[in-house]
Amino acid sequence: MRDNFVDPSRRRFVQLLLAAPLVVSGGMQPAQLIAAAAAKAAVTPECVDSDEPTPSETAGPFFKPSSPKRSSLLEPGIEGTQIVVSGRVFSRECRPLAGVLLDFWHAGDDGEYDNDGFRLRGHQFTDQQGRYRLETVVAGLYPGRTRHYHVRVQAPRGKVLTTQLYFPGEARNRRDFLFRPELLMAVKSGSGQGSFHFMLDQV
Repeated sequence: MRDNFVDPSRRRFVQLLLAAPLVVSGGMQPAQLIAAAAAKAAVTPECVDSDEPTPSETAGPFFKPSSPKRSSLLEPGIEGTQIVVSGRVFSRECRPLAGVLLDFWHAGDDGEYDNDGFRLRGHQFTDQQGRYRLETVVAGLYPGRTRHYHVRVQAPRGKVLTTQLYFPGEARNRRDFLFRPELLMAVKSGSGQGSFHFMLDQV
C-alpha cells in the first residue's frame, strides 16, 4: 500500500472545484478558491447526489451462503495484518440506508479461501445511520488477482449488489483485468484503517 492517503471521494472535490466560477468577486486567489472548495466538500464528504452507483463485479467461484453474522472476522489462528474497514451505505439521493445486509469474504494471508468452513467470511447489517464496520486482515494475494475483498450488499427488499473492494498502491492493480479504480478503498498505510461508502441504485 502507498504511504499517502488515497480517498475515492477526491472525484467529488474535483467536481466542486471545476464547478467554481473562473472569476470570483472579491479577488480570491487560486489557493483561496481551492480552500473554499475543500471546505464545501468537507460538509458532506461521504455522498453527493451526483455520484454514480457503486459498480458491480463478479462474485467469483468462492461465495458461500449462510455465513455467520459478525462484524469481526478475527479469530484464533487468523494470520495477517489487521485492518478495520468502515463506511456507510446510501441511496442515490444520499439517504443513509439502515438494515442493509453486507456479506464479506476474502482470501487469507496465505492466498487461500476457506471453502469448508467460514474462516474470513461473515455478514452484518448497517445501523440507523447506514454505517458498517468490519474487523479483518488485509486480503492475501493469489495468482492472477490483486488484493481484494468480496462483498454482497442488499437493502431490505432490494436487489443484490455484488462487488469487490481494492487496496490502493498495489502493483497488481494494473494487471488485474477485474480491477476498477472506482472500487478503491481509502487506506492510509500503517494506520490499520480503511473506508468505503456504497451507493445503491435501486433504493
